[in-house]
Amino acid sequence: MIVSVAELKKEIKYKTSRSSGAGGQNVNKVETKASLLWDFENSSLLSDQQKVLIRTKLSNRIQGDGMLQIDASESRSQLANKVIAFDKLSALLESTFKVVKKRISTKIPRSKILARLDRKAKHAEKKSNRRWKFD
Repeated sequence: MIVSVAELKKEIKYKTSRSSGAGGQNVNKVETKASLLWDFENSSLLSDQQKVLIRTKLSNRIQGDGMLQIDASESRSQLANKVIAFDKLSALLESTFKVVKKRISTKIPRSKILARLDRKAKHAEKKSNRRWKFD
């Protein structure tokens, strides 16, 4: 990970709420859904360029007040959902900061072009031999 996990955990806040889904009566009375909130704009761990990357690539996860929000409600345990939300954040940061290599287009070798044309010619000849000829 690009930023320190321990330092990142200090800047994160969690908000809990009632989760939907499986859990029976537990769903109605226990707050197991965890929402991770991170004010990345005021983070000392990121450079300005990294903040711009987050702002552009993760814009759909940023609230109106500039907080990055990630929700997790997969587990019935609040603690497990907090861990899942943090894992989602670290995976998002990894994919956001990953540098994509530019593809260099290559030229198709002449031998491959000639082999393809040869296959096409043989296939066409096979088909024409099957055709009924009028004399």
